[in-house]
Amino acid sequence: MRGSTESEVGPAATAAAGAPGTAGGAEERAGGAEECAGVAEDDAGDAGEYVGDAEEYVGDARRARWVAVGTGALLTCAGLAAALLRSAGAVPAFVPVAYALGAVVCASAAVLGAKGRTRRALWLMIAGTMIMALGDQSD
Repeated sequence: MRGSTESEVGPAATAAAGAPGTAGGAEERAGGAEECAGVAEDDAGDAGEYVGDAEEYVGDARRARWVAVGTGALLTCAGLAAALLRSAGAVPAFVPVAYALGAVVCASAAVLGAKGRTRRALWLMIAGTMIMALGDQSD
């Protein structure tokens, strides 16, 4: 060993191959520039695809908001109707209260859905339905 840390395959050999005086290095650099230009063109073509995807996601988000609002309103009406029907009968007071509380939770889910918080609205609808199911089980 001569005390040099560079090997034949390391940075010294790479620098020698790409030295400005060698023809092989210039050809490699020119080929690399062409590849970079090709990649830039591909990236520019992909930008148009992302714009189309964004428009599709906007439509999906709008549809999800409408579904959340409609489902929340439907569950709210069902819960209120069940609370009114059960309060007229001879059932424990917990049953109509559970239906009414579930309806309130579903109504808040409909409001959140209208604001675009569809994931939270979904979880609130699930919770509201479970509260109404507890009232149904007590019936």
